[in-house]
Amino acid sequence: MAAKTFIAKTITKLYYSSGSHSSHPKHLAPLSLSSSFSSFSPNTASPAAESQSTISSQAPGRERSRLSRWLLFLPGAITFGLGTWQIIRRQEKIQMLDYRQKRLELEPLNLNNASPSSQKLDQLEFRRVKCKGFFDEKRSIYVGPRSRSISGVTENGYYIITPLIPVPDKDESVQSPILVNRGWVPRSWKDEASKVSEGGEQSSDITPTSVQDTERRSRSRFWTKKPQIVEDQNPVVAPIEVVGVVRGSEKPSIFVPPNDPNSYQWFYVDVPAIARTCGLPEDTIYIEDVNENVNPGNPYPLPKDVNTLIRSSVMPQDHLNYTLTWYSLSAAVTLMALMRLKPKKSRR
Repeated sequence: MAAKTFIAKTITKLYYSSGSHSSHPKHLAPLSLSSSFSSFSPNTASPAAESQSTISSQAPGRERSRLSRWLLFLPGAITFGLGTWQIIRRQEKIQMLDYRQKRLELEPLNLNNASPSSQKLDQLEFRRVKCKGFFDEKRSIYVGPRSRSISGVTENGYYIITPLIPVPDKDESVQSPILVNRGWVPRSWKDEASKVSEGGEQSSDITPTSVQDTERRSRSRFWTKKPQIVEDQNPVVAPIEVVGVVRGSEKPSIFVPPNDPNSYQWFYVDVPAIARTCGLPEDTIYIEDVNENVNPGNPYPLPKDVNTLIRSSVMPQDHLNYTLTWYSLSAAVTLMALMRLKPKKSRR
């Protein structure tokens, strides 16, 4: 008992010496010891550990929030890029049309004494040329259908492409065949050409009915007194002068069906394929007739207007309109993103 009393007095003195002014030291000393022991219990977490766990749990959420904010500006960036691309395309289109205009203003080249196959196509394209020869109508090819508007009325037709053949013993004619797009013709032209070709095939199949009939015809030619006039197989043909512009093959869109040379269906101009079908070399030059002297009594084929060569489906003014549209849309969606990120005022 004496030892216990001594320990209690010693703890009381130590408590008072620490600066405590409690009026009940006997009750407070054991309480302070128990609280001090409980502070070191393993079940109680420190404040630093709690703050560290809170920061680690909030970090992924902050990253996702920051990413979502950047995604709000993505539509504005895309539309701004499209507007800038339209500016670049407008400048390229201006340079292309200016290049064509300058080429068309040059003096026409004379192809009668030249071999165009030996020259590169990129050096001749969009150059005006003049040449003489005669058209081989039997090897004409119809490309289309191509529509044409006349006084508000749309009429379907085709472009007719015919080889221009050299005239024998004529120095003023072309030295090698040339494919000429003679212009637009009505649909009836192709229908009549198909009927003539079918009639020619049928007439070639006609043979004499019997051998006796053939002998009778030979005797009548032998005993006749009138001399038979033999027609010249190569009649003199006056050369036709063609003024045109050198062009290349067309680039069809995805909606244009492929050509079918076996069935004589041509939907777009493919110069090497058309040359092969006509029995000509693949490097045969191809020109479009732009002669403005059209006979009113016989206007077909109707040559192309030379002004169509310095026009495009999308002109520079159209690119400018597209630029303004894309930039306006970019400004609108960017403003919407800023308004979305603007902090809301707290209501009182």
